Amino acid sequence: MTIAITAVEENHHPEHGEHPDLRVWGLLTFLISESLMFGGFFATYLLLRGSNQVWPPAGTEVELLLPTVNTIILVSSSFVIHLGDQAIKQNKVGWMRFWYFITAIMGAVFLAGQVYEYMSLGYGLTTNIFSNCFYLMTGFHGLHVFVGILLILGVIFRSLWPGHYSATKHTGIEMAEIYWHFVDIIWIILFILLYILTSF
Repeated sequence: MTIAITAVEENHHPEHGEHPDLRVWGLLTFLISESLMFGGFFATYLLLRGSNQVWPPAGTEVELLLPTVNTIILVSSSFVIHLGDQAIKQNKVGWMRFWYFITAIMGAVFLAGQVYEYMSLGYGLTTNIFSNCFYLMTGFHGLHVFVGILLILGVIFRSLWPGHYSATKHTGIEMAEIYWHFVDIIWIILFILLYILTSF
C-alpha cells in the first residue's frame, strides 16, 4: 500500500492539472475485484473439502517437490522486481530493465513448471471435484502470471524511450510491481490450500 500511495503522490501529469495521477488507485480497485473472485474460489474449495470425508479423492493426490520449487521461484521474484523499483528511484533505468527482465524470466519458468506439472499429474480437469478445483484455481492464477509477464515486458519496452521513466516519473513501473506482488500473494494462499493442507 505504501508503494501505491507513493506513486499517487509523486506522479503528476500536465493533463491532470493539479490533480494526482489516480491510475494506481484504479489498479488497486481492479485487484480488489480480482481478490473477490479468488476469494470465491477459496470459499468454494474449502466448502467442498469440508463436505467430503476423503480429500483429495483417490488417484488425484498432489506432489510437493515441483510446486515447492515453483513457489520459491515465484516468491523470490517479488524481491527481484522490488530491486527494479528501487533502481528507477535512483534514476538507474538500465538496472530497472535488468531486474524486471529477470522477474519476467522467473515468471516464465514458473509457468513452464506449472505446465510440466499438469502433464505429469495423471488426471485432468473433469476427473473429479478436486481435480476440477485444482485446475481452475491454478489455471486462473497462471493466467494472471502470464498477464503480469506481459506488463513487465511492456514496462521494459516503454523504458527504451529516453526520459519515459525517471526517479520522479515511474507510475507504470510501480503498477507492474503492485500487480506482481498480488499474483505472488494469491499463489501463497493457493499453495497452502491445494498442496500443504492436502498433503497432511
